[in-house]
Amino acid sequence: MATNSQRPSKAERTASAREQAQSMRIAQEAADKRKSLFIKLGVLVAVLAVVGLIVALVLQNNSGKVADSGAVPKGGNEFGGITLTSDKTLADTSGLSVDINNVGTRDASQTSPTPRGETVAPKGEPINMILYVDVNCVHCAEFEGAYGDQISTWLAAGDVRVEYRNVAILDGASPTNYSSRGANALACVADAAPASYLPFAKAVFAHYPEGEMKNSELAAMAKDNGADVADCIDKGTFRSFAAFTHAASGVDAIGGTPSVFIQGKYYDANTEPDFVGVVNAAIAANK
Repeated sequence: MATNSQRPSKAERTASAREQAQSMRIAQEAADKRKSLFIKLGVLVAVLAVVGLIVALVLQNNSGKVADSGAVPKGGNEFGGITLTSDKTLADTSGLSVDINNVGTRDASQTSPTPRGETVAPKGEPINMILYVDVNCVHCAEFEGAYGDQISTWLAAGDVRVEYRNVAILDGASPTNYSSRGANALACVADAAPASYLPFAKAVFAHYPEGEMKNSELAAMAKDNGADVADCIDKGTFRSFAAFTHAASGVDAIGGTPSVFIQGKYYDANTEPDFVGVVNAAIAANK
């Protein structure tokens, strides 16, 4: 049994309690510092992640404001179109440019779609067709899936000249301006490898169910179809051309995509569902 002489004195007990309290405070302060550090690191990581996302989006969108004026791709025209003269060749045009400040304004009385530069091919010539499409448009993807091969066949036979006007109606629903970037990619392919235009366009629209593509994916798809245009796509070389095409479509009262014009007449799928029949009739009438 312990004696009174073996028990700690009051002073000793007080000193021990103070030491224990101090040890606890030191431990708590260390824990608080570690917690604060972890919180700060977490915030820093989150901020860096947001910054990285913003930077990635900016880069993906071809950073910087799209210039008002810019070059037209080979095979392109001053109206914003790219014209195929066969399934592997484009119109013989080069050295042109467009300026969105010169796109014009719509006349208040204009309500029906009227593509600028639209012409009717003379008798004995391939008929003229204008297609307004958006790479992010489901109905354009369906149209391409249904009629893309047939259009290629008409082109190969010399029965039609097809002008593609790639617009960006759906950019507002895309965080990366996919419609504009896709239009730029199509222009890049036209400029560098005309024979690759139709295969690349077909591949782009076939990809629609899988969602938007990054520039690197567009470039890889172009290369798979015979066009090495990664630099053109990354730089957004023809973004000004794409912007002009889209702005012109608004001035010209083009209401949606796909919009098709055959020999100067708007093709209405609701009243004339047999697209192939309508085109074949126009071809036969122009022979």
